[in-house]
Amino acid sequence: MSTEPTRCGTVDFMSIARLPWRVRVLLVTVPAGAAMFAAIALAPTSSDPAVGDVPRASETQCLPIEPITSVDGLNDIASTLRGSPEFQGADVGADVELQDGRRLWVFGDTLRSPTFSGQRFVRNSMLVFDDSCADVVLPADHGALIPDREDGVGYWPMSIAKVEHVGYDLVGVAAQRVRGAAQPDGAAAFENLGPAIALFVVRRGDTPQLLEVRDIGADLAGTKRTTWGAATAVEGGWVYLYGTASPGADLVFGFSLQVARVRPDDILDASRWRYWDGSRWQQHASEATTLIPATGGVSQTLSVFRQAGRWYAVSKRDEFLGSDLVVWSSPGPTGPFFAAPPVAQIPSNEKTGALRYMPLAHPDLLPEQGSIVVSYSQNNTDVGEINANPFLYRPRFLRIPLP
Repeated sequence: MSTEPTRCGTVDFMSIARLPWRVRVLLVTVPAGAAMFAAIALAPTSSDPAVGDVPRASETQCLPIEPITSVDGLNDIASTLRGSPEFQGADVGADVELQDGRRLWVFGDTLRSPTFSGQRFVRNSMLVFDDSCADVVLPADHGALIPDREDGVGYWPMSIAKVEHVGYDLVGVAAQRVRGAAQPDGAAAFENLGPAIALFVVRRGDTPQLLEVRDIGADLAGTKRTTWGAATAVEGGWVYLYGTASPGADLVFGFSLQVARVRPDDILDASRWRYWDGSRWQQHASEATTLIPATGGVSQTLSVFRQAGRWYAVSKRDEFLGSDLVVWSSPGPTGPFFAAPPVAQIPSNEKTGALRYMPLAHPDLLPEQGSIVVSYSQNNTDVGEINANPFLYRPRFLRIPLP
């Protein structure tokens, strides 16, 4: 079977052997959450946007589900719903609610069944949920929904947001560009090159259709520099872009956190960004102060949001090597952020190979005062385990209290 890169990046089944390292390369992933807001600048403004030259996607046959009314219901779907051939398991799991009441979920590296007519393993996928059905959004070529570049660079979704218009939503998916490196396995097997925006139009009750994929910035690997957009929040007419950085020091597994802000219309103009230096917003990124230090710090990708007048950062302390699910809280977007005692333990298990990582907050999913729903990704170092039981490669959910 050929593994030459195509428009959608054909991947041989043997490439699934790299699947467990999808977790380990999180140490070198460059997050792209803020880039989703560039969709505002890219979005068409007519009331009837036209899908471009990309072949139309379709939705698979409905997988019947019960209405989701609890965290237990979420976990029942994740742990018991027999997937269609198009979707067996995946990680990430960022979501957005559409104006018609449906909810879109985007996933990273996605495993399909041996009977699927198309690529068995793709870098991204999308599901649509309503109260009675779960449907896979399937591109015409049966590859990744956000197709690989012609040079084989693929896209790992990180975050999702929407802009509402009359009769349709424009949905921006912030994705991370990823390229296979010379090493056959391990963290060095991938290079993370920067963010991209995939823009979808979703008419009321219709299938999401890809409009455009745009890379943001030149390809550049590395995480020692601050990567703005590890988390984002829109509040009071500003986009707050939280950046993470890894010092690369021995025995330091976390990432530090900084913050910048910009008006939504100026998000693509970095000269308009202003960085918090501890006392004021100023124009030099190098002077941004550290809100949370890397020692005992956040994961490379996290969630930051405002609720009930306070700001919260939700993350797994010390990235995937840690165990503590922690909530940091602050009176404002610039800190100071203080860590509360861990609200849950999500350790990986060296003996069984079970991996738990990338907790993401879902502030508008099953909202309850004083708490929030969080998901985390699961995987296993033994690819055979995942292939035999794809339920091991699906997110799990829990509700955590807010301090």
